[in-house]
Amino acid sequence: MAPELPRLLSEYMTLAQDRLPDAVTAYFLNGAGAETTMRRNRSDLDRVELLPRGLCDLRGGHTRLRLCDQDMASPILVAPMAFQSLLHPDAERGTAAAATAQGLGMVLSAQASQPMERVRAAGDGCSWFQIYWQGSREQTLALAERAAAAGFGAVTLTIDAPVSGVRDHEILTGFQPPQMQDLPNLAGLSQPRFTPLSEGESALFDRIAHILPVWEDVAWFCGASPLPVLIKGILAADDAERAVMAGAAGVIVSNHGGRVLDGAVSTISALPGVVARVDGAVPVLMDGGIRRGVDVFRALALGARAVLVGRPVACGLAVGGAQGASHVLRLLRDELEIAMALAGCATLDQITPDRVRHRFGASPS
Repeated sequence: MAPELPRLLSEYMTLAQDRLPDAVTAYFLNGAGAETTMRRNRSDLDRVELLPRGLCDLRGGHTRLRLCDQDMASPILVAPMAFQSLLHPDAERGTAAAATAQGLGMVLSAQASQPMERVRAAGDGCSWFQIYWQGSREQTLALAERAAAAGFGAVTLTIDAPVSGVRDHEILTGFQPPQMQDLPNLAGLSQPRFTPLSEGESALFDRIAHILPVWEDVAWFCGASPLPVLIKGILAADDAERAVMAGAAGVIVSNHGGRVLDGAVSTISALPGVVARVDGAVPVLMDGGIRRGVDVFRALALGARAVLVGRPVACGLAVGGAQGASHVLRLLRDELEIAMALAGCATLDQITPDRVRHRFGASPS
């Protein structure tokens, strides 16, 4: 007999916090530092007010779209999340099955706890693969080539976490992330070894910085990758423009869910500036703070083609495995459809900036 699932998205968050160990809860659900950016993602979304329109013809309405050669039932993708076996034994395969059951997309993390080939086989909705720069062009390309061989249709290169944000969680909560040898998609990739520091040297600027990517590396990767490359972690309009010039197939406005740089701007406040600068050259997506269907509407109204959702799906997986994750995704879609109907929008192209008004400042350039 299937377990009874919560009726509300907010109940999933509460139940997940009750069921998971404190350290795991902190890793998946908390932000960095004082969590200013994580809270700002939410508070700025709430500052986007809807302007409902009545008596609109909604017959034949739908939320379907085509994005990067993938047909989706709704503009909602599962964001890349590492170590999902810590949430539930179904892990990433369960999340892939959930996304596929709802006709949605999923971005698989390179730090997944299950091999990309097995996760891809669990559901063709899992069609994008997320990677970090692997210390060299050759290793980064090798990972993209493996993703292509496994049947993925695109890769997302995350650029906003060149220095790991996991350390804060380790110190504050005792959370111990899996070691490299326990991450099947990174096994066999060599890890950098640094010479000892001399007096006065910085581990970051005098050692680590020398293996971090720059825009020339991104341009090379976009040209060499066997799959289209979306750049994830864009907040500044200038960086969005540089991503397009580098050959990116799309940009994802993201601050890593507030998990990396505390004090960064919210993603919804950065979104309009990025959309304006890209000017339709490539799709613009957004993540950060999406908790309800009305949040999806807000992001679409300000120019996003689709959104990525992380924490709500993690909570669904923790509470009910694949079935719980699938239910969370269905609730988000249902809530989006209700918001569209009440705002007088039958299709996604009708969700335009004039359907909302907002009260946050201009995004950085």
